[in-house]
Amino acid sequence: MLSQFSAKALLASTLMLLAGAILILNLGGYLGPAQNVILPPLVAAQDWVSQRYFTIRDLVTSPRDVAALQARIGELEAENAQLEDRLIGLQEQAAEAEVLGALLNYARTRPESRYLSTNVIGLDPSPFIRSINIGVGSDRGVRHGMPVVTDEGLVGRVTEVTAVTSRVQLITDPASAVNVLLQGSRADGLLSAQPNGELWVELIDQDASVEPGELVLTSGLGGAFPADIAVGRVVSVRRRDFEMFQRAVIQPTVNFNALEIVLLVTNFRRLEIAP
Repeated sequence: MLSQFSAKALLASTLMLLAGAILILNLGGYLGPAQNVILPPLVAAQDWVSQRYFTIRDLVTSPRDVAALQARIGELEAENAQLEDRLIGLQEQAAEAEVLGALLNYARTRPESRYLSTNVIGLDPSPFIRSINIGVGSDRGVRHGMPVVTDEGLVGRVTEVTAVTSRVQLITDPASAVNVLLQGSRADGLLSAQPNGELWVELIDQDASVEPGELVLTSGLGGAFPADIAVGRVVSVRRRDFEMFQRAVIQPTVNFNALEIVLLVTNFRRLEIAP
C-alpha cells in the first residue's frame, strides 16, 4: 500500500516538474519552433471535428426549427390579416365621416329645411329605369315625392315607400322631369334625361344668352322640388333660328356612380297642381 502511494507521489512530482520545465521553456521562447510544427495539425483537426459537430447538430435540430418557424409565420400572417381588416374598417369609417361632414355642412347652409340621412342600399339593375333603394321608409316618416339630395346637388325624388325602405327615381331616369333655372342667363327650362344617359335642358327661350359652364338650378316651378338646388352645368348649347326654343346639354353635379349616403328633405311638401 505504501509502495503504491510512493509511486503515485513520484508520478505527480514528475509531471509537475515536467510542466514547470515546459512553462519555463515556453516563457523563454525555446518552444516556438516546436509549436509551429505541432499546433497547425492540432488546429486543423479541431476545426474538422467542430465542423462535423455543428453539421450533425443542425441536422438533428433543424426539423424542430422549421416547425417553429412555420408556426411563427402562421401567427404573423394571422396578425397581418387582422391589421388589414382594421385598416380597411378605419378607411371606410374615415370615408363615411367625410361624406357625412359634407352633408352636414350642406344642411347648415339651408337651415330652412330639415333632413334625414340614409344609406343607399341598392341600385336598379334595369338600363331603362334609373333608381336607387334607400334604407328608410314610412316608419321614419318618409313620404312619396320627398326630394333627395347630396351636398353636390339634386339626386331625385321618392317614388315608392315601404315600412323600412324606399325607392328614389333619379333625375337621370328618362321618366323624370325637373323645372330648372339657368343661373347666369336667368332662363327657365325643363330638365329631362335621354335614353343614352344625356341630360338635356329643353324649352329654353331663344332670346336667352346661354353659355357653357353656366350653373343649372331647380327653379321651384311646379312645386315638385325646392328651388335653388344645384342640378348640373351647361356643357353645350344647340340654338337654331327656325326652332322655337334652345336646348342645352348639361353635366350633372352629382356623381351618380358613387352614391353612398343621401339626404331626404323631410319638411318639403310637394304641390299637386291639377291641369
